Formats: sequence, structure tokens, C-alpha cells
Amino acid sequence: MNKNEIILPDYEHSILNLINTILKYYNVETKYKELPELYKIMKKNDYKNVVLIILDGMGEHILKNISSNNFFAKNEIDKITSVCPSTTTAAMTTYYSGKPPIETGWIAMSQYFKEYGRVIEMLRKTDAYTGEKLNTSRKDAFELIKYIPIYEQIENLNPQVKAYEINPTFCEARSKRNINADNINLMCDEIQAICSNKNRNFILAYNDNPDALLHKYGCKSKEVKNFIQDAEKKIEKMCEDLKDTNTLVIICADHGHKDIEKVYNILELDEIQDCIIMPSTLESRAVTFWVKEDKREKFEKYFKTQMKDEFILYTKEEFLNKNLLGYGEKHPKIEDFIGNYIAIAIKDAIIKLDTYTSREKANKKSTHCGFTPDEMEVPLIVINC
Repeated sequence: MNKNEIILPDYEHSILNLINTILKYYNVETKYKELPELYKIMKKNDYKNVVLIILDGMGEHILKNISSNNFFAKNEIDKITSVCPSTTTAAMTTYYSGKPPIETGWIAMSQYFKEYGRVIEMLRKTDAYTGEKLNTSRKDAFELIKYIPIYEQIENLNPQVKAYEINPTFCEARSKRNINADNINLMCDEIQAICSNKNRNFILAYNDNPDALLHKYGCKSKEVKNFIQDAEKKIEKMCEDLKDTNTLVIICADHGHKDIEKVYNILELDEIQDCIIMPSTLESRAVTFWVKEDKREKFEKYFKTQMKDEFILYTKEEFLNKNLLGYGEKHPKIEDFIGNYIAIAIKDAIIKLDTYTSREKANKKSTHCGFTPDEMEVPLIVINC
């Protein structure tokens, strides 16, 4: 892998196409392409159980560096891309909806809602800077970015199929059959229990590691290595126990990770501060800016001279015209969520999004959202049980 290589999302060979392969298998009408090799496997059999396991942050190159010859590697059939930005908010919503970010409006960790006059942390529904819970007594702005979850889509067309989600306790429930599992042991136990019932079942099981460990300890840490190797052994044992249950297990990730070497705090970038009219949002490796019209030339010059080796700078028009958020009907809130510029990381730097009201947050050893192979490429692992 060339360390300077840039990987853009491939919306014909990505996690979007993975989830749409599953939807197509269940006869859900979709305008997005399937992954041919996976679809070929799925069409060979009328599976009683289809299980999709998402290990947050387990990118292709993290897996290869830690476990290149074990159970996951032996059952890997493909390498696909994440979406843009390569982050949990955008990627998991793609899994949950079957649609790309351009259609869902779910782009990144923090997005500006004019309805609240705040930058909102999307998955927690809190003020991204102060941590304050939103007052939704008048109206919930999240009603504006609702979507139909895949569980509902599958069950509506397949009354005989029961759709489950398994996720950590802190996650919002998107299925009426939601089960909490805060570690790999519990996740595997719950999958086995469901697959052993008399019904036909679809299960999406999500675990927030190794992502949480990667942020805290970095890609080369023993903590991340131990987690992946342990998860691999436990999932292998689960698959052995599921033999003869007519179950297909698919394992993937939402994005990968990149170790961070350089941190810029946006409050200390005086030239940028002089150009912007409100706090920047999205993520530290995918930053959007609202730039004053008379400062655009100065802003562009700064990025092209000081940041050109670390970030690609797009105007809003360039970014949207390149379909980096995917293809389809543009969600009406996209225009609100993206400023007149967006910068995507291509090396190992972040721009720490901060204001004078922000809670103090520790710098992350590793993170994501950029266009490096480490962040963009994820493994596709398939096991017949």
C-alpha cells in the first residue's frame, strides 16, 4: 500500500452495496447495485438466518496487520470502501437505511441545525460543544432526517422473516426487535439464540469496538490487537456452533482508522478564524467551513499553501458535483449541513474543532473520516454455517 495513496468512496463497490445486496436478497426494491460475488453466494441457498456483524473501525489494513492468516482472513472474499465521510454516523446510517449520505442527510458526528441554532452531536442528540441535552419539547429537528430502517423494509416484504438488531446499550433502537449486548461474548450468545429459533431471521449485530480502543490507544496498540484476536476466536466458535443451522454470517466494518501525528486546534489558526463566520463542523478529518465572501481568496490561499499536503479543499459545489456523498436524491438538509468549503484529510493530521464554550476533550491517538486507504477500505468476510 502506498502511504500517500488516496481512496475515494466507490458507490458501486462499498458498504452501501453490501447492505443493498442483502436487501435485494430479501426482494426489497433498490436502485443501488449489489456486490456480485456476495449476491452469488446468497442466491445459492435459501438461508434460514442471515447475520451481518459490524465491528466498528476494523479496517482492512488494521485487520491485515493484526491477523493476516487467521479465521477472518481465510474467509475474506472482498475489500470494499466505506462512504464519505468515513465515519460511524454516515456509514452506520447507510447500513441502517440502505441509502448513501447524500440521501439520508446523516453525514458526520456534528452537524449544524438552524432549527436549534446549535451544532448537534448526531448520535447523542446533544450540543456538540457543551454536551448539553437538546430541548425537544417544541419539535425534534431529527424528524427532518428520518428514514425507513432496513428492518422495516425487510419485514414489510417478507412477513415470515423476523428482523433483529443487536447493539450496545447506549445505541438508539431502530428495530422493534432490539437486543442490547455490550461485549462480543453477549453478542455471539444472542446471535446463537436467535438463529436457533424456528423462524427465518435477519440480524444486524453492531459492536463499538475496536473503534473505541483505536481512538484511545492507536492502531498498533496491544489493546486493539487483543480485541480483534479475541473477537475473531469468539466469532469463529460461534460459527462452529451454528453449523447445520443454514446460517450465513457476513462480517464487515463501517470504516477503518488512521494514527494521528499532527493536531491543529482551529482556535489557534488565526488566518482561518479571520475568514469564518461560525464554528466549523462535521469531523476533525472532514471539516466544513462557512467562509465570509470577501475572505474566500485568503482562505483558499491558506489551505493551498499551508495545508495542501494534509487536506484536499473543495468548494461546496465541487464536493457535491463529485458525488462524494453518493448518488441519488439530495436530502434537503444537505445544503444546511455543508458550508461553502469542506476539507478532507489525506495524511495524518486533524483540525480539532473547538470553541471557548467547549468541554475539554483528550486528543485521539487514531481516528477516521479521511481519504487514506487505512480509513476507507474495509474487509468483507463471509462464512457459511
